[in-house]
Amino acid sequence: MNTGIIGIGRCLPEKVVTNADLEKIMDTSDEWIRTRTGIQERRIASDDMDTSHLAYQAACKALDNANITAEQIDLILVATVTPDNPFPSVACLLQEKLGAKKAAAMDISAACAGFMYGMVTAKQFIDTETYKYVLVVGVEKLSKVTDWEDRNTAVLFGDGAGAAVMGPVSDGRGILSFELGSDGSGAKHLYQDKYIIMNGREVYKFAVRQMGESCINVLDKAGLTKEDVDFLIPHQANIRIMEASRQRLELPVEKMSKTIHKYGNTSASSIPIAMIEELEAGKIKDDDLIVMVGFGGGLTWGAIALRWGK
Repeated sequence: MNTGIIGIGRCLPEKVVTNADLEKIMDTSDEWIRTRTGIQERRIASDDMDTSHLAYQAACKALDNANITAEQIDLILVATVTPDNPFPSVACLLQEKLGAKKAAAMDISAACAGFMYGMVTAKQFIDTETYKYVLVVGVEKLSKVTDWEDRNTAVLFGDGAGAAVMGPVSDGRGILSFELGSDGSGAKHLYQDKYIIMNGREVYKFAVRQMGESCINVLDKAGLTKEDVDFLIPHQANIRIMEASRQRLELPVEKMSKTIHKYGNTSASSIPIAMIEELEAGKIKDDDLIVMVGFGGGLTWGAIALRWGK
């Protein structure tokens, strides 16, 4: 028995904030943002839509896609750094909203690598047959911790949620290998005080190096090569960082997911949001080998080699 994704769903707020909109409220320009980050617009949640609401909408779609009920979920893992409150966890709020009566629930705080951490944690419970179905949600309302007067960070972030129901899949499919890592010495480069604080230069150097290395490492662990990769889904943080990962794998441009221009950096939700985008576009098919890789505050990182399909 292997562990993989059997259902997915996402939630994107309706409000679109373009670079032109940001030009009106801060000293920046569309050209400056696009050339340095690849971002053209982002989604911003309304004041009455908090993190748990985004998570709920994505989770409902994932359950429908998996064709299972909330009552069948054994565990809920929510990757987020922007919970509704310090406690209770978003996972507990989601458990109640869904009516997932038998599910245990907890949040995971690994910043933009959170969805990778969630998927790998789910795999352990399913592989050991402790649980059958685990709901993993990556969700952020970064707009509430963004300083809209800081042009270096305000242009980067967006809100959104992506969810995956994980469970047993057929032999040869699902998670083939993974890598998780952390380096607390870099915590000072990316953290939240009242708002998000980032040393962009240091984070960039770390991400370019680590994303590429982690991609190669999970392929090695799975006994695979760069030539075996069908599609790359990197954390959508910065187009230049994403391109460095693609080039490390020697993949053509069309084999890398790119949603950053539409949604910005949505932290823990960026990888599942991008995955759904590519599935809907027909770019990911059964038995394709997918590499997912993310990095975030902590500093943290994670990568997964996954054979798509149930």
